Amino acid sequence: MRLNFKHIAPFLVTGENKASRWLSYVGLAIGVLLLLCSVQMYININDLLQNKNPKKDGYDYISITKTITNENMAEDHSFSKEDIAELKKQPLIDDATGLVANKFLVKATGGGAVPFTADMFLEAIDENFIDTVPPDFSWKEGQDLIPVIISSDYLELYNTVFAPSRDLPQVSLKSISSIIVQLDFSGNSGNQSFRGNIVAVSDRINSVLVPKNFLEWANQQYGNSAKTNPSRIFIKTKDANSPELLRFLQQKNYHINKDKTKFGRVKQVLQIIVSGLAGFGVLVILLAMVLFSFYLQLMIAKSKENLQLLLTIGYSPQWLSKTVAKKWIPVYVTVIIITVLITALLHWSFQHFVMSGREELSPFIHWSVIAIAFVLLLLSIAVNYRLIKKLLYKL
Repeated sequence: MRLNFKHIAPFLVTGENKASRWLSYVGLAIGVLLLLCSVQMYININDLLQNKNPKKDGYDYISITKTITNENMAEDHSFSKEDIAELKKQPLIDDATGLVANKFLVKATGGGAVPFTADMFLEAIDENFIDTVPPDFSWKEGQDLIPVIISSDYLELYNTVFAPSRDLPQVSLKSISSIIVQLDFSGNSGNQSFRGNIVAVSDRINSVLVPKNFLEWANQQYGNSAKTNPSRIFIKTKDANSPELLRFLQQKNYHINKDKTKFGRVKQVLQIIVSGLAGFGVLVILLAMVLFSFYLQLMIAKSKENLQLLLTIGYSPQWLSKTVAKKWIPVYVTVIIITVLITALLHWSFQHFVMSGREELSPFIHWSVIAIAFVLLLLSIAVNYRLIKKLLYKL
């Protein structure tokens, strides 16, 4: 005849050390709650910050340069082919390319419509990095009309600062394409004038862009410097706010636009805090399990003679281990269910009251939180069983 736990309960001394047992239960509950809340908060951080940096085509485009300090001002701060190749190899970077800059003097004259003269710069980049590329953004050798794409920020500065201060007419997005600007080049091969036509504006790249093949040709013709390595790189990534990406760029001492990655820095700090809480939760769980193991050791030691009697009359240690271990399964299930419910309540309160029902956050806890709770339940039962089995085999 098989005995269940109810029948063998009188053989176990369980009435003592209640404080140790309940401390282990409470410690386990606190540790699990901290871990589950940390996981849910980590998910909330990602959900809240993932849309803060608007993306186009599902990617972020970031400009990076090498950091210039007082100590390295005299050094070369351009990017070599090896630097660009290293960037492309990074798992968080989908592509990288350099901006070609003019190596000669450029002067722009507005003409009769917009009478101004100013020194300026030109840059060029692969077209797949430009957000707005009209069909006429191309150039062939011998063509004196150069298509130009300017930053939308530059157009706004012209209309709000430059034009009013010089009593010049303001221009709209539609009318800007009708303006022809004279571009005067000065370099090793003398001087030459071209006509520039603004064909589009860019929200992504703060520069004055011309076709890449034109600027490469112009640098060969008029360039005052043999150095061709770019001083600025654009990278294409699916997440500009990735803490791993920011750490890599910081380690390489690369300078990036902090405004475009500010949410990544916030996420980085918050993830460190949440990871610390999760680590503390794991530590509390381990301490609770250790405390409970002391309680089990003491209980089995005090019940040694009774348990030896059960073993003597034919009950195997394995069956006895399973039967004794079943006593604490309801306790573990209760602890896990309570902590999951508290986590769900805290998350709902955070979403409903703190975040005022933000659409980025679901009112329900993430499925991974429930999965982790289930894994912890199985792990607790397994550790409990193995510990009891080990103690009983020593009898």
